[in-house]
Amino acid sequence: MLQTTSPHASAIPHAEGVSADDFRAALARLAAGVVLVTAHDPEHGPRGEDIGMTATAFLSVSLDPPLVMVSVRNDSRMDDLLERRPVWAVSVLSESQRHIAGRFAMKGRISDRLLFEDIPYERGEASDAPLVRGALATLECRTEQRVVAGDHTLVIGRVLTAMAPSTESGPLTYFRGRYRQLG
Repeated sequence: MLQTTSPHASAIPHAEGVSADDFRAALARLAAGVVLVTAHDPEHGPRGEDIGMTATAFLSVSLDPPLVMVSVRNDSRMDDLLERRPVWAVSVLSESQRHIAGRFAMKGRISDRLLFEDIPYERGEASDAPLVRGALATLECRTEQRVVAGDHTLVIGRVLTAMAPSTESGPLTYFRGRYRQLG
């Protein structure tokens, strides 16, 4: 059933007094898994270019159909590429892959080509994007919907492939502004 609001109902205003610092500090108390989102840009250079982005705002949306969502900063390289290129990949990072998360989270970083240089990965068959070896799981996705939400865009993708190799490693998590291990 479609719900509607009364034409007289007013929008709920943004909470007064909530600063970006207060908001950030409160949400830092929420532990999150860490993933590397990757995509291949075939239009950049003679062989194309791979780009990557560390994300903690990643989640499962639906089982049927299988959908996931990642939040990307508006006007970032990843946002620009995912707007043009509908296929992308996700590597769920293990606790031993903290260096990968840190590398792709740097502001003002060097070219992504150099960031991928010493990271072992395979190319996804459905996305042609890098899938990090040793990750807890890898997914390849096709964008179904993009929703602008403030200074980020929520990219909802249909999962085309999913692999979860057996491993004894634990997940890499992000809590109180630092990468952490469970336990």
